[in-house]
Amino acid sequence: MEFFTGIWLGMPVWLWLTFVGLVLLILAFDLGVLHREAHEIGARESLRMSALYLGLGLSWAVAVYFIYLKQGTAGMLDSQLAAATSPEAKAMTAVQLYLTGYLLEMALAMDNVFIISMILTYFAVPRIYQHRVLFWGILGVIVLRALMIGLGAALVLKFSWVMYIFAAILIFTGAKMLRMVDEEPDIANNKLLKFMRGHLRVTEQLHGERFFVRLPDRKDANKIVLYATPLFLCLVLIEIADLVFAIDSVPAIFAITSDPFIVYTSNIFAILGLRTLYFTLSALVHRFHYLKYALALVLIFVGLKIFAGDFLFDGKVPASISLTVTVSLLLGGVVYSWWKTERSQA
Repeated sequence: MEFFTGIWLGMPVWLWLTFVGLVLLILAFDLGVLHREAHEIGARESLRMSALYLGLGLSWAVAVYFIYLKQGTAGMLDSQLAAATSPEAKAMTAVQLYLTGYLLEMALAMDNVFIISMILTYFAVPRIYQHRVLFWGILGVIVLRALMIGLGAALVLKFSWVMYIFAAILIFTGAKMLRMVDEEPDIANNKLLKFMRGHLRVTEQLHGERFFVRLPDRKDANKIVLYATPLFLCLVLIEIADLVFAIDSVPAIFAITSDPFIVYTSNIFAILGLRTLYFTLSALVHRFHYLKYALALVLIFVGLKIFAGDFLFDGKVPASISLTVTVSLLLGGVVYSWWKTERSQA
């Protein structure tokens, strides 16, 4: 009993377990009920699912308010939350931090959608099997993000100067994005893909939604061996793509708040929405071209505000300012992209 009531990374263990249980329940409902049988996800179903996951992500802000209102120890790892003058002020600040982190992670996930679309197109994965790849990809991402966020939290708590390294990473990444906005990754010459094809038995064709199959050995037809399918290679590349994106997104969310619970929950809800976001936006990615500029500016802003918080705001830039600037840049990027591409098509 003491284990469940104990505090881990600023929150009671039972709250962490409750959140993980909720996520597993959502995934079980998705795979076991909504998508028990493989089928092609159309635009209407995709929009419904996107609305559902967006609603869940935004609704969690209400839970955040009451968690930080009732839990006396909550938020003590974040300077803004610790400095709140009342439980209500702490709860409202927590909501602002969560929403800023959630919207930022959702926006970064949209950039990830572009890469996922290219990977699935390269492997010619039929739409009927794409949900399965993305489902297991998201499940792997949840575990990877948990490990990275846990490591990041441990570093931030032990070495406060790590935040300046995160800031430098964000500013460098933002500047690099501005320079390389029009460049596309060369999947065919990806070194990891070449390594897997050189060291694994890989089938030439897809075998339905299976990642592995048993087939006769190419050298000895009497011997049955295990082969990886192109669907497995696709899954690995999607996982690696998220790992690369996490190098940007994890420092970005820690620059918003150092509270591990807000960091993890905002990340996970953004990731849960990524799969349905893909089916909604994969055909419209070209309409959000200029959002990449906005994302680059957001990363630079988030990096700079770490230094600005120390020199101008005696700690951290207020959550309300971070939320306002982040929403304004992202909304501006979406609106300008849509307007610009509409004119180009006209």
